[in-house]
Amino acid sequence: MTEKNTGIIDRDVPVETAIFELQSYINAIEKNTEIYEERNFDKRIEVIEFIGFHVIEQVEELLRKTSQPDKLVLLKYRAEKVKAELEEIDNNLFKKLQANLTAKKYTGEKFKNLVNEYFDLNSDHAGHPDEPGYDNLDIFINRLFSFQAMPGQTKDLEPEMVYYQKTPARIVFELAEKSCLTQEDVFFDLGSGLGQVAILINLLAGVTAKGVEFEPAFCAYAENCARELNLSNVTFINADARHADYSGGTIFFMFTPFKGEMLQEVLDILRKESLLRKIRIITYGPCTAQVALQSWLHNTTPEEDNIYRPGIFSSF
Repeated sequence: MTEKNTGIIDRDVPVETAIFELQSYINAIEKNTEIYEERNFDKRIEVIEFIGFHVIEQVEELLRKTSQPDKLVLLKYRAEKVKAELEEIDNNLFKKLQANLTAKKYTGEKFKNLVNEYFDLNSDHAGHPDEPGYDNLDIFINRLFSFQAMPGQTKDLEPEMVYYQKTPARIVFELAEKSCLTQEDVFFDLGSGLGQVAILINLLAGVTAKGVEFEPAFCAYAENCARELNLSNVTFINADARHADYSGGTIFFMFTPFKGEMLQEVLDILRKESLLRKIRIITYGPCTAQVALQSWLHNTTPEEDNIYRPGIFSSF
């Protein structure tokens, strides 16, 4: 796709002109051999979204305007055919990758190298500094780990609980790199949601990873994903974080799963754990500010003044 092909055609142009431009887009896509190469997932997903949200959507709008739909019907068929072909490449790709993950062919550095085949993990996609930064890597990881439809929430949250939002995949790769995990570490994700952080950390570092999740449907989803990927050292606990068993935990991650007094209560529980062994707390999002105020923790990343970068704190 060229720079000028990234927007919707002006709705005021004549139908024939619009058809010509849409045909040009489809011709360019059909001739672009790169997007049909399996390794080019990043480029392919952009094209799939463009066809769905721009080309097909605009064709359907034009069909409502004209009494001679033949060219538009044919154009829609071509667009849907190309989109289906590209989606089938991805379907086959993820079937293969999931099978290899289940067979434990990708662990540790091999898993990171696998992802690097499709994305540059060293590039900075921080996004807007005041919000989480998501990109196509998140779509890739979602497809890699998804074996079922996302469940709906079944329990009401308490006032200080924060609605679940996935941690951006790039942040998980970054925190795995910065936290220097060892085989002796036990990683806890508090408010683990659908399990992505715990699963990624296990695949990247090989450490025991546990998720604590209040919502039973999310917890069951995460357990199923770990089971399908044959990850025996990844488990999920359906519990209120104030009542979970943190025995043996050495690293605790939080993407602001709760705030206020509830967050402080959990931090007090973790402080007691720090009296038994040295622990680290990794934060992401608004909870970082409150964690930074804890007198029993030392900020090992003081240079990071953006709450949407990982903050790493160590007990004294």
